[in-house]
Amino acid sequence: MADDLSMNPTREDFAALLDESLGRGDFQEGTVVKGIVAAIEKDFAIIDVGLKTEGRIPVKEFGVDDDGKATLKVGDTVEVFLERVENALGEAVISREKARREEAWTRLEGVYAKNEPVMGSIVGRVKGGFTVDLGGASAFLPGSQVDIRPVRDVGPLMGREQPFAILKMDRPRGNIVVSRRAILEEARAEQRTELVSQLTEGEVREGVVKNITDYGAFVDLGGIDGLLHVTDMSWKRVSHPSQVLAVGDTVKVQIVKINPDTQRISLGMKQLQSDPWDGVEAKYPVGAKFKGRITNITDYGAFVELEAGVEGLVHVSEMSWTKKNVHPGKIVSTSQEVEVVVLDVDASKRRVSLGLKQAMQNPWEEFLEKHPIGTAVEGEVKNATEFGLFLGLENDIDGMVHLSDIDWNMPGEEAILKYKKGEPVRARVLDVDVEKERISLGIKQLAGDPLAGDVYRKGQTVTVTVTELTSGGIEVKFGDDEAPVTAFIRKSDLSRDRSEQRPERFAVGDRLDAQITNIDKAARRISLSVKALEAAEEKVAIEQYGSSDSGASLGDILGAALREKASKE
Repeated sequence: MADDLSMNPTREDFAALLDESLGRGDFQEGTVVKGIVAAIEKDFAIIDVGLKTEGRIPVKEFGVDDDGKATLKVGDTVEVFLERVENALGEAVISREKARREEAWTRLEGVYAKNEPVMGSIVGRVKGGFTVDLGGASAFLPGSQVDIRPVRDVGPLMGREQPFAILKMDRPRGNIVVSRRAILEEARAEQRTELVSQLTEGEVREGVVKNITDYGAFVDLGGIDGLLHVTDMSWKRVSHPSQVLAVGDTVKVQIVKINPDTQRISLGMKQLQSDPWDGVEAKYPVGAKFKGRITNITDYGAFVELEAGVEGLVHVSEMSWTKKNVHPGKIVSTSQEVEVVVLDVDASKRRVSLGLKQAMQNPWEEFLEKHPIGTAVEGEVKNATEFGLFLGLENDIDGMVHLSDIDWNMPGEEAILKYKKGEPVRARVLDVDVEKERISLGIKQLAGDPLAGDVYRKGQTVTVTVTELTSGGIEVKFGDDEAPVTAFIRKSDLSRDRSEQRPERFAVGDRLDAQITNIDKAARRISLSVKALEAAEEKVAIEQYGSSDSGASLGDILGAALREKASKE
């Protein structure tokens, strides 16, 4: 019975016998298996991997020696990648290259997990970078990851085994991204840390200028760079580092500061020189005058170099006596030599305040010296305002004629209308306030006040000229032609005879005599009357020639008085 069972195997027994006959056993497609070199035929190695049939692999996949000869021998045990158990020809499809790749991926995944570097060599160029052989696995090296700085020629790096850092791995897609730059930066950081630990603040070292920027220069101190800022190159003002240094220059610098967190090193050159601000208060006392050079012009003033490293500011308000609200660039120019006066010194803040206008004579003081109060001057009308006339005088200064000082008899609002811009005008200096920078002038004062003193008195007879006729009387003027006095004779004062009290009987330009009946100096008004003059003349005539009661008529008396007056004239 047992023999019958042995002669009739079950389905499971049949499957096992089939697997054994095919030699598959534990072998699975897509895995790495071990095989033995059974033979070498021409350029192929026959590999027995324990299957029904052997597989063939090109000998070159196993590598060659220095002479280019294959190193593989019959009987060698090798690992290969089993792609298929059997192909159409009945052969096992195996690959040494794929076995190496699988082996490499497994190894690289372990390295990647530990964040360790891996050895490889750059073998070719591709778009955007290079390919790197990592001992069987191909990786991509981006162009930006080749070096710390851009590399123009990668030729010397090709084919040379060197360390790389794995940035990314994707086994299903077969992608590996590596970086040579990360390795260099790490090595540089280690080297920098070691070098920084050897430096101390205040130490003096020699270095070589590697690069120059707008804000300073980078100096190589022997494997580590430090920044020499433009403000630490010299005590004097430096517009651009290239004015002081050039790439390749060997310089002596002092280590000003070391930042332990960022490992940044600040350097200085001026610290090796004596500070020009030491004793600056003694060198530049307040009130002293010095020569300097304009180094910089801003909206608020100009900087003047008194000596190398010492600059003072001339504020815009201290630049000119007369030019107000003007940009400093319209008064001075860069590199111009100027004379300045020290106004203030603050050594702790490294500030010197200078004055440009103080080095020149105050134009108001100069004007007062040349033109004392009471002197007559001439100026050009620059502007007319509600306050008066502004006259342009010498040295770009102005004087003002107030409305009340334009004319003795005419209201200022009317008198100012007689003057035009640009017209030359003579005036008298009334006052000069040097501190407030003001000059007061008067036009009417040139002729003197006609009402001052005893020039005119009440009861005095004056000859007047008719200037205007009105319904209420006539306007007249008299006195000095340069400063005439104006007055108004009322209609009722034109004559004693009512029939003669008619303004129209006069014409503009007529001359007649009138008597001053009142003088109001405060109101600057003189009252005139022809009627009062006739009455006074009649009184004198009666006293001299008798009255009508003595037999003489009024006509006779007045006629005699007039004839006597005419004979005297």
